[in-house]
Amino acid sequence: MDEVNIVLVTGMSGAGKSTAMSVLEDMGYHCIDQFPVELIHDLGKLLRSKSDVRYHNVALATTALDYTKFLVYFENIGMSVRVLFLDASNEELLHRYKFTRRQHPFLVNHIANTLEEAIESEREYFNAIKERASIHRIDTTFLPTSQLKSHIEKYMKLGEKPSFSISFVSFGYKNGVPMDSDLLFDVRFLPNPFYVEELKPLTGNDAPVYDYVMSFDSTKECIRHIEDFLDYVLPQYEKEGKNHLTVGIGCTGGQHRSVTITNYLYDKYSKEWNCYKSHREIREK
Repeated sequence: MDEVNIVLVTGMSGAGKSTAMSVLEDMGYHCIDQFPVELIHDLGKLLRSKSDVRYHNVALATTALDYTKFLVYFENIGMSVRVLFLDASNEELLHRYKFTRRQHPFLVNHIANTLEEAIESEREYFNAIKERASIHRIDTTFLPTSQLKSHIEKYMKLGEKPSFSISFVSFGYKNGVPMDSDLLFDVRFLPNPFYVEELKPLTGNDAPVYDYVMSFDSTKECIRHIEDFLDYVLPQYEKEGKNHLTVGIGCTGGQHRSVTITNYLYDKYSKEWNCYKSHREIREK
């Protein structure tokens, strides 16, 4: 009989857990939101029996308050669990709550007295939880719903066991660092096509910009050092049991240099690893 597939959907309140659950439901998961942690033993018994095909693929949405209890329970009874962690910047979360006028759970449970305090308290609570290799983090600060859907579909496919994969993400430091990055490389010291009149309106996805950035010795040396580092750490992360790694490459605006280096690294490492790439500052047309 097939193994039961469990996904815990958690993260910062307002970061997109409801959207993620809708995507998982469309993918064939049986989605359960706000399940009482006090009944977890009954749920565990049902899942372990594998008697009902509806519960062979389950997604559970949980808050910071109950997340650890669910995770530890399933691990203790020997069930494989993947964790989807949704995050966003404090400023973006504050904006979303003011826009939707919803109540933050830390306010409802009298853990905080203001919305800002609730967001800070929830983040501190998650920061105190020991990092686990099975967590896949998605930063939704700048992520449209369509791209969030695409991310989840890639990483949570049914019938596939987690395998090590890498996301290469270009970004602009002027908009902040992607919070889901495991590794960061700053390429702002490379020659900037922004100051070349005919290249300014283009991006690193365009051949003239790519060729310009790649033509410099400083770029070649930078890439050599990045490759040396990645060639060492990628097998180590896979050996350690991490199933996904996000590598952020940043420049000032996230249009030229970081896009070029991201494209280069993706092309190189996708020959050996399961790779994805995205350019945060380049919006889909």
